[in-house]
This record gives sequence, C-alpha cells and structure tokens, in this order.
Amino acid sequence: MTTEHAQEPQEQTGPTRSGHTRRRFLAGAGGAAGALALWPAGSAKAAEGKRVAVLGGGVSGLSAAHELAQRGYAVTVYEYYDALGGKARSMPAPGTAAGGRADLPAEHGFRFFPGFYRNLPDTMRRIPVPGNANGVHDNLVSGTEALFARADGRPDLHFPLRRAATPPRPGDLTLGWIRDQLLSVLDLGTRLPAHEAAYFADRLLVHLTSCDARREEVWEKVAWWDFIRAEEMSEEYRTLLGVGQTRNLVATRAEVASTRTVGRVIIEALLLWGLLGQGMDGDADIDRVLNAPTSEAWIDPWEAHLRSLGVEFALGTRVRDVRYDGGRVTGVRVSARDGGDERTVTADHYVSALPVEHARVTWGPALRAADPQLARCDALQADWMTGVMFYLRTPTPVVHGHINCLDSPWSVTAVGQAQFWKGRDFSRDYGDGRAHDCLSAIISEWDKPGILYGKTAKECTKEEVVAELWAQLKDGLNDAGKTTLRDEDRLGWFMDPAVTGLGGPDPQNREQLLIHPTGTLYNRPTARTRVPNFFLAGDYVRTDVDLATMEGANESARRAVNALLEADNSGAEPCRVWELYRPPELEPLKRVDEVRYRLGLPNTFDLG
Repeated sequence: MTTEHAQEPQEQTGPTRSGHTRRRFLAGAGGAAGALALWPAGSAKAAEGKRVAVLGGGVSGLSAAHELAQRGYAVTVYEYYDALGGKARSMPAPGTAAGGRADLPAEHGFRFFPGFYRNLPDTMRRIPVPGNANGVHDNLVSGTEALFARADGRPDLHFPLRRAATPPRPGDLTLGWIRDQLLSVLDLGTRLPAHEAAYFADRLLVHLTSCDARREEVWEKVAWWDFIRAEEMSEEYRTLLGVGQTRNLVATRAEVASTRTVGRVIIEALLLWGLLGQGMDGDADIDRVLNAPTSEAWIDPWEAHLRSLGVEFALGTRVRDVRYDGGRVTGVRVSARDGGDERTVTADHYVSALPVEHARVTWGPALRAADPQLARCDALQADWMTGVMFYLRTPTPVVHGHINCLDSPWSVTAVGQAQFWKGRDFSRDYGDGRAHDCLSAIISEWDKPGILYGKTAKECTKEEVVAELWAQLKDGLNDAGKTTLRDEDRLGWFMDPAVTGLGGPDPQNREQLLIHPTGTLYNRPTARTRVPNFFLAGDYVRTDVDLATMEGANESARRAVNALLEADNSGAEPCRVWELYRPPELEPLKRVDEVRYRLGLPNTFDLG
C-alpha cells in the first residue's frame, strides 16, 4: 500500500493530471490582478498551501471544487467513472458513429432546470464559454409547454408554461387570489369533480400558511396521499394530484412522500411561485433545458475551467473508506475502479461528495461514532429513476417541453431533445446519419406490472423494458385519430449502463435517486460534521431546497465549502446561498399559525 498526497498541482503527465499549475494559470490570466478579478475579494492567498480531497465528481463534487479553487485551495477530485458529471452527464452510445460524426448522445435521464433554481445557475454563469456573455448559463433554453398525456381516450392536458401576464403587485397576493388561480388551473381540461378541486386548493392553503415548526414537526410525518385525502377521492384526483406530482417527478410514492417536501418544493416553488414569476433566476421561465447534450453544453466546459484553476482529477478511482484517528480524518483509501492500485490519499480537508448509497459504506465505525448523523444516513432511501433514449428516423418533437404520461403504470416522463439543440443538426452531427431526433424517456416506477408483458420493469430484460416503455409512450401519446410515435420511425435505443442484471434474480442500478418518504428530513445530515476536517456535499445533505436535485447538490457544496472556510479560520469570502422564495404577504399568517401550533391548535384553514 502506498500513500499519495493531494498536493499543490505540479506539471506532470498522465490521464489524471491536468498539467496546469496555479502559477501558470495566474500568468495566463494576466498575473495576480487578472486572477483576482475572477476570485472572491480577499481570497486569492487565503488558502496558500492548503489541500482538499473531493470524493466524487458529480454536480456536488464539481461545485465544491469550483468554489474551493476560486479561493486558492489545491483541489483533487476522485471520481469513479472515466467522465465527470455523475448522473448529470451525457454519454456516447458506443459504436454508433460513422462518417466523421460523433456517437449518438445518451443520458442517465433528461436534464431539467426549473426557474426557481438559483444556486446552480450562479455557478453556471461562472463557467466561461467562448461567445457566451453569461457562460454556460447562456446555454439554457426555455421549454414553453407541458403535456400531461392521458391514456384510454381521455383528453390530454396541454399547458403553456408562461408566467402570469399580470402577476400580483407586492402586497396584493391574497389567499383568495391564490385559491382562484389554483382552481382555474385545475379546471383546464381535467375531469376533477368541482368539490375535489376545491378541497385540494384548500389543502394547499393550509400548507402555504403553516409555520416552519408545523411543517417540520407535523407535515414531514404526514404522507402527501393522506394530506390530500387521495384514498377517498376519484381516480382522476389520485392520478393527477397524487401520483403525478410525486412518483412521476421525484420517484417517490405519494402514499409515503413527505407532505413538507412535496408541498414546499413541487407545489409552491416549482408550480405556484414559478407561474407567478416569484423567486426565480432572473427572468427565467418555469422549465429550462440545455441547448446541446449535457456534457457538451455544460460538463465539458466546466471541467476545462476547473483545470484552468488548477483542479486535478483522478478518474476511474473507487473510494474504499475514509480513515479516522485522533479526532480527524487522516486519509482516504482508494483504488482503481475495478480493484488493484490501492493507495491512501491525504489532504488537509476532505469533502465527501458521493451519492449517499455509496458514501455511507465508506464511513467506518470510528468515524460514525465521532458524528452520529453519519449513522442516521443509513435510513435514507434511494430508488430507481432511469432513462432510455429512443433514436428516431423522423423529427418528432411532440411538445415544446416535458411530457408526463399520467396513466402509465411505470410513471413515464419524456422530452424530445433535438428540438432544443438549435446549434446542432442531429443527422449531420451524430450517429450514422439515419437518426434525426431523440426522445429521452424516464421510468420512475420499476416495481409495478406493465401493459405489454404484465411484468415489473425489474423483472423484464432490457429488450422487454424498451418494448414496454415504447408501448406506454404510445399509449399516452397516440390519441384516437392522431399517431405521434410510429414503430417504423424507431431506429434504436440506449439504456444507462448503470442498470445491470435486468430480468435476472438480482437487478442492480448503481445510479439511484434519493427519495423523500415521511421522516427523511430527520435523517439528512448537515454539510458540517463534528469532525473538523470532514464535510459532506450531495443531494442527500440537508439544504433549503430539500429535494434530490442538481440545485440541492450545488447548494450543499456551497454549505460544505462555507463550513470548511470557517473551520480553517479563512478570510475568504463565503459562498452565497440562495434559499427558496417566501412570499412576504404570507409571513403574518405563518406567525399566527406558529402561535396556534404552540397552543396545540390546528392551522386556521385546516378543516380536516
């Protein structure tokens, strides 16, 4: 066993070394003055000689490396795969290129950048791209529609995604106005009985006016299904407002999903305040995607920028365990991804930015004893939410935005990708020239029987999963008299290679998604641990956004870096952290509810 130091980058060669020193970057940026223009004020020499090992090269790990490198730390990122970006990256479909084109692009699942994201867009603005005034952020484009596709001849729900033309002026936002807006949306093409729509709107008013303590101590323990009384309502109500808002969007079953998380993030931040244009990323629309495959538009420029800041990357590296002794982390045992080349890396500080299901197996008994919140992470749950890319012979955009197949047993969502890639000619740039479009679909429910074989997705072979998924897409999109998807147009498909063993006794998915059943909040750790040189980043870490998202991953990294700076007694400017929008008009009602909660009384609007 050898010991490797994560040290100030030196000029070296090899696949995991950047060849860029911090000194060379300073010179290339026009000296120290040029570099300081990119770094927070007063931070250029704040971390001189300090080394940080970042474990994981997904969104949280890259975000932490970005903030640390800008504050003068020497950072090495250890990543399991041979590419960066984690679940956010795109990947080539191997062996599909011909005639000088690139391989067909594929993904773990399509990217979605809601307008309420604030932390991640700030980072994207600081990733330079030639010709883009606002860096990678300028590669975001808006989806202008949403399609809630129905099966069995029921009318689809097709919504324009636009902010309110005349949003309420400050101070004019009243509960009556909000209720009217909700009812008007629920009346657009749904078959909800009027009394059920009214009841749902009233339940949202209860959540909107609940104080923080009631949300965290009561609604966190109540399932969304129970909060909206789905079991007593119509099938339309259960499908549209129960399953459609939980399983299809965040892979959590409505029967167990935390009301606090669903109500606060999905209903309030994403839908309600998004439609009103409140608390948004500038003038952003509700739904945004990238204008090219994810790695081309975002991850590759990010990697190049981080290398220019001196960040080093050890790719193809498995983190085995985090070693703890004498009150501190003393090193991290790593190896080549497939075994061998085992060594221990050391640094001054360590940021664990692995997904929780991989991070917690690296925390030994001594480290867990030093901070009990690490052991509580064992209770956090992850589930499958994985995509398939369909390559089509004919451009088939379907709708200019995302598709939610509400009645699909596998909780299918999708988006037509190529329509947003205005700088690409799909058949010219990718594959062998036969594919003109790609439809990216996600399966969020892997444990219910499908409509074709009567088997769960995990019980199917890969080929059966693809056939079943295609059938469920057609069931939702091919309405009576309208054929959107044709079998003869389907050229090929790609499934994330993280999924293995389908149809066998032990199917596996290495890239799962944190889900949010009741009580999850209580087991989510903070970015700061009781170990002074060990910090946590990842979408499972407790953040204000409180949802497993790229925004949560980025926010957690900012909180981890701020905790590290404080532990280091650094004079560097801390990372700014944006929190979810809180309408000032509702704060007086929440204060009233706080008094009622302390007195053991229900919310004013809670009629049961």
